[in-house]
Amino acid sequence: MARHFKEEAWGIWEGSGRRAAFLTDFLEPALSISGAWPLIIPMTRYCQQITRHYASVWSNDPVEKRWDKGHVSELPTSFHVLELRPTSIRSFWTYATCCMSTVTDSSRLELHLFSPVQHEGHVELLTAIAHYHRTGSMLALGHTVNFGRPWLRGSSCDYGLISLPYLDGPRLEHLCTDNSEDDVQFLWLMPITESERDYKRVHGIEALEQQFDEVSVNYLDPTRQSVV
Repeated sequence: MARHFKEEAWGIWEGSGRRAAFLTDFLEPALSISGAWPLIIPMTRYCQQITRHYASVWSNDPVEKRWDKGHVSELPTSFHVLELRPTSIRSFWTYATCCMSTVTDSSRLELHLFSPVQHEGHVELLTAIAHYHRTGSMLALGHTVNFGRPWLRGSSCDYGLISLPYLDGPRLEHLCTDNSEDDVQFLWLMPITESERDYKRVHGIEALEQQFDEVSVNYLDPTRQSVV
């Protein structure tokens, strides 16, 4: 099926005195949550399975973080962000959503973000994106979101590309939870520039990722130059 990109909706998040707008580019029309629903397992256990999955794949102990400003009351009560410290194997910080998805979603998605530094703003950012996913339009592979601010201070990356978890591969990407035939999908939120977002909208995600590969883009460098 051919991929079609269109500007679908604006979601607004208010927190810490800032307004961050999230503009989503859809590969296909928004996914319906109707149809066959998986058997319900307690959300507590579902969140535990997600946490254990991260810990197992990354050989690290996540720390639970919560953002308490903005419209967090509209998120599932079990939602939080996990923070993982650098290790001898992985020299960077990792922030990951936990229970952005629910057991009744037809397509269950969790996102993670890498960072060269520890930064509370990543908790806010993932919380805002989760809020848009739950209350605006559901996100998926190949979509982009507008951060509404630089990823880190001094960075020209103020958009995010939802990409495959190339660093970790299929071992991270899919988790089959209890009593469900549908996997949870874990995708990488890669900070990109506005011009890279525009290039993807015209040429497609594969063309943009080829540009990244050609220059061996340093995805951890907040001051990197745009590849297009």
